[in-house]
Amino acid sequence: MAVPLFLNALEQTGFSTWLRESESVFGFYFILVVHTIGLALVVGPNAAIDLRLLGLAPDIPLPPLKNWFNLMWLGLAINAVSGVFLVLAYPSKAFTNPDFYLKLTLIGFAIWNLQRIKRQVFDLTQGEDAMLAKGRMLAVWSLLLWAGVITAGRLLAYTCSYLVYGVPC
Repeated sequence: MAVPLFLNALEQTGFSTWLRESESVFGFYFILVVHTIGLALVVGPNAAIDLRLLGLAPDIPLPPLKNWFNLMWLGLAINAVSGVFLVLAYPSKAFTNPDFYLKLTLIGFAIWNLQRIKRQVFDLTQGEDAMLAKGRMLAVWSLLLWAGVITAGRLLAYTCSYLVYGVPC
């Protein structure tokens, strides 16, 4: 696979080099930790809502869980920013890896599913039984999609054609 030349130019920028090679506490591994925290803020509350929709913890009322969507959007914003930084550190590694595109696709579907849950399930004009009935299949899809996102993200560390421009993995 031919690696586009613009990836080399991107990797040679001072910021990309600093992210990749810095020994600073705020370098690559800090960004990775921030990305993980963002993931926890997106997937943790999402999984709790999904499991509630599937019948776990029936004593917890469903309507107040709608407030967790703000936390999930915060986590998603953190992940978007930190994800861009991670890609900037190793653009050739990301853009030449099909797993990267799989992860982005799964994120897109997971966000679309999350929006459907918020819109269709958390319509507070309906009773909780109706909310649960509408949410069960969406909850299953949500758990599967986020598990796929996490798996694809972890595999990015181990599946690549190029680490940096011209350097095979």
